[in-house]
Amino acid sequence: MASWFYASEGKQQGPYPEGQFRDLIAQGIVRPETLVWTEGMAGWQKAAEIPGLISGGGAPPIIPAGGPPMMRGGGYAGSGSAAGGSLSVDFGILDFTWRTLVMVIGSCFVIPVPWLLVWYTEWLVPCVKVPGRPNLSFTGNAMAIVPWFFGFIVLAIVVGFIGSQLLSNLLFVVQIVLYWMLIKWMIANLASNGQPLGLSFTGSVWAYIGWNLLFAISIITIIGWAWVAAAQMRWFCRNIEGTRREILFKGSGLDILWRGIVAAILCSLIIPIPWVYRWIMNWFASQTELAPRGSM
Repeated sequence: MASWFYASEGKQQGPYPEGQFRDLIAQGIVRPETLVWTEGMAGWQKAAEIPGLISGGGAPPIIPAGGPPMMRGGGYAGSGSAAGGSLSVDFGILDFTWRTLVMVIGSCFVIPVPWLLVWYTEWLVPCVKVPGRPNLSFTGNAMAIVPWFFGFIVLAIVVGFIGSQLLSNLLFVVQIVLYWMLIKWMIANLASNGQPLGLSFTGSVWAYIGWNLLFAISIITIIGWAWVAAAQMRWFCRNIEGTRREILFKGSGLDILWRGIVAAILCSLIIPIPWVYRWIMNWFASQTELAPRGSM
């Protein structure tokens, strides 16, 4: 059954099941001029413009094919709009601090890591606001990554006993591959309003290994890593599929460089770390935009 949203005083309300939404119409809370949206509509429309919604004639409302609602500058895009917008991140400093401390301390015991990672991600993902995708959540299960994690731990122990430099280098590559698998798993388990988004990460493992090796080499240049990081972010965004909108990263290497320097200086003082982390995350989010495909 469809879930509905409506706009009231410039704010998005919902979701409401269709039966409850029709009760709002009957009560006069949702009026003919109220902007409404449900999954499958191209944009926000006045309730009176949707056949069968206000009239109550017994026929179900006709839902046109289209994309999610887009909000820009507090307003709502009209019917047929394919506008996008930037992501944003916001979380409480106290909430971040205690959760991060639990994550770090718990990770020292190794075994709880998969469960801690899922717990932390379930908290962090809803802090990300995506235009047209309300109530973002993470639905991954820790048991999905337990075999990878403990398999890598056993492999690392074996390589440590053997003491081979070649095997140590190969272990580093294996670690990168596991990070690639983790990214694919996390993106595949994103949901909105409890419904899977159907996203996937299609970047190849060889490209991911190449980007990480290039980043490691760029550290030698002192500042070149920032431009590699910006290019890698653009590659990463291009390879997220399952949405009709393109995901674009607009940040430059210079932007990343000076923020990285400021962050390193402030983090050396320890106390500002939570504020710095939120500042950096929100900047990266603000530079990540959703746009109609083919707009670039």
